[in-house]
Amino acid sequence: MSDPKHDKGEHYLTTPKAEPFLERLIFNNRAIILIAFSFLTLVLGYNAIKIQPDASFERMIPLEHPYIVNMLEHRNDLENLGNFVRIAVEVEEGDIFTADYMETLKQVTDEVFYLNGVDRSGLKSLWTSNVRWVEVTEQGFQGGTVIPDNYDGSRDSLERLRQNVLRSNEVGRLVSDNFRSTIVYAPLYENNPETGEPLDYGEFSRQLEEKIRSKYEAQNPNIDIHIVGFAKKVGDLIEGIGSIAWFAGITIILTTLLLYGYSRCITGTLVPVFTSIVAVFLQLGTLRLLGYGLDPYSVLVPFLVFAIGISHGVQIVNAMAVEAAKGFDSATAARLAFRALYIPGMLALISDAFGFLTLFFIEIDVIRDLAVAAGIGVAFVILTNLVLHVLIMSYLGISRGGVRHVQNHGEKQDRKWRIMSYFAHPGVAPISLLIAVVGLGLGLHYKQDLKVGDLDKGAPELRADSRYNKDNAFIIDSYSTSADVLVVMVRTREEQCTQYNVLRAIDTLQWELQNTPGVQSSASLANVSKAVTKALNEGNWKWFEISRNQNIINASIREAPAGLINTNCNLTPLLVFLEDHKAETLETVTERVEEFAEKHNGEEFRFLLAAGNAGVEAATNDVISSAKNTMLVLVYGVVAALCLLTFRSIRAVLCILIPLGLTSILAEAIMALSGIGIKVATLPVIALGVGIGVDYGIYIYSKLEKFLREGKTLQEAYFETLRSTGKAVIFTGVTLGIGVVTWIFSPIKFQADMGLLLFFMFIWNMVGSIWLLPALARFLLRPSSYKRFSS
Repeated sequence: MSDPKHDKGEHYLTTPKAEPFLERLIFNNRAIILIAFSFLTLVLGYNAIKIQPDASFERMIPLEHPYIVNMLEHRNDLENLGNFVRIAVEVEEGDIFTADYMETLKQVTDEVFYLNGVDRSGLKSLWTSNVRWVEVTEQGFQGGTVIPDNYDGSRDSLERLRQNVLRSNEVGRLVSDNFRSTIVYAPLYENNPETGEPLDYGEFSRQLEEKIRSKYEAQNPNIDIHIVGFAKKVGDLIEGIGSIAWFAGITIILTTLLLYGYSRCITGTLVPVFTSIVAVFLQLGTLRLLGYGLDPYSVLVPFLVFAIGISHGVQIVNAMAVEAAKGFDSATAARLAFRALYIPGMLALISDAFGFLTLFFIEIDVIRDLAVAAGIGVAFVILTNLVLHVLIMSYLGISRGGVRHVQNHGEKQDRKWRIMSYFAHPGVAPISLLIAVVGLGLGLHYKQDLKVGDLDKGAPELRADSRYNKDNAFIIDSYSTSADVLVVMVRTREEQCTQYNVLRAIDTLQWELQNTPGVQSSASLANVSKAVTKALNEGNWKWFEISRNQNIINASIREAPAGLINTNCNLTPLLVFLEDHKAETLETVTERVEEFAEKHNGEEFRFLLAAGNAGVEAATNDVISSAKNTMLVLVYGVVAALCLLTFRSIRAVLCILIPLGLTSILAEAIMALSGIGIKVATLPVIALGVGIGVDYGIYIYSKLEKFLREGKTLQEAYFETLRSTGKAVIFTGVTLGIGVVTWIFSPIKFQADMGLLLFFMFIWNMVGSIWLLPALARFLLRPSSYKRFSS
């Protein structure tokens, strides 16, 4: 201690008996610990800069859901599993029946054929041999490839091509309704069959842009290329990750400027920023060593780790500045700051970590990855904030400018804190609670409209005017068969999939689905059998029916398209083309299929849900819907248990959790009003907001309890709390809110949505801890509680 004027109470704080064991361990080995941190930062930092964007189709779907289990069990017998790209080659003027267009389409088809990751056996285009035409003549069935065998680009061969297209049943599927574009359909492998390496979606998307879109649009000005599919959407999301670096820079600069304005201390500004960045590097390096990459949904976790580091760093700087203003040297000020904050700091950070880890119970690997990444990040923040930050500051200390700032503004700020302390006044507290109850009612009312899943067409993760969504809109407008396909699998005994009773049940389900809102059309083996039976009977519509004669059925499905029957004839799919993949549409259609399956499933056949991209979406929505409430119960349960363990008071737990609960409800109401559904991208925000928001309440309550123990009245104790910790909490909430609100300008819409939601939750959690917590304390912490504290 450098100033002899300190009283006995202050002197006691610096005696060896007052030092916790952890404090002695850290401060008695400062140099060794800093050297160890330097080595660890170099090793993990080297790995951090090598971490790569990563994405996987299977990691983004709930592999344990019955729909997905059924899909993966029969994946070798099905097409349209959801992982494919559709490339529409459009001619701006004229139609597709020109030699110039057909040559471009041939080149595009060949180019796609050789792209890494394409399942070449399933590739479809007018130029592939698996796209055929069939007709019935007096001599029987005739058919062939859509491109005539002797095609040479002449007027006659183009005319034959036109006739073949019209007879092929591909208009509306591979050929647009207006004959101005055709599609190259390319199913994809999840892993390269030769190397076993997972498909690199970022590289695959770049190849599509460079080798397909840019190349052929430049080569032929009359050609436009449109590309949709899961791989392209993820590729565009990964491309958008590049812009994250700009937002990271903006966030760091804004935080640094605001922190300096708050502390007026260079070391108090740069050290928390530095240690928070170190925490991010340690997190990313560890993730790489564990085999993780950064997928589009977890790329924002490093932002949150940085934000959490700053949040707790501000508390350290604030506590050290107060002690330095009393005259303590830098080492002693650091010790006292650590002693005052390590318990609430560790409680808050452990609450954060466990809150994030509750996401691990959601059966979607990409969310589990996010939980692991956030949990690792918070673990490192505990080290960098409570150890590295404090030790660096013990050497550098608070600058003279920072000390003068605290001394010069103390009295001026006291007036502000005195006014705000009235939140704990007996006359003001009931008004605050009444406002909170009104807010709760409004939140509960509006959150009823909150939906699970996508609420818009196209890819809601991207902006409505993004290239991908424009391409998707073009394909929806130009083709009668939707890109949103739900595949119902009909499983039978071997060699029984073409039996009359099976086809009759499929036909009945199709009729019901055709009359279900949201269904555009459907296709199955039953359609083929009915169409061919009619054709065999001179096209008479009376014969457009499934024959009871098995021989006629067998003849009718002889020319069935690939994908409608498997090799063992024990599985046949029913393809349901939907108007969109909105949550309401998926829920309506799957409920109709499940009701039908419950009535008709038996030993001879079973209707199983679901494959196709719409089936995957439906399964994902189902998991998220059931997991949402479970996750919230786990998050709040963990936070409540940790707070109860620390403060040994249910009343304390209620004071901390009630503001958090109000924030969660209001956030869901904002999601409903903003048209943001609960899905893979947004579900984690709810847990993240609770995990980070609890920090404010813990810091406020721990200080409030300390002053109550000293015998102060509630309002006076709250005044002292605001003076010592409240200003840091307010500054942190505002700073973090400003940091994440810049995300609303991201080209990736779900990142913009996360920015909006986290901005609200950061700010409102701060407001709740400053405004609502003392009002709750007024009613929950009775005078008898004050006596217990002081005793």
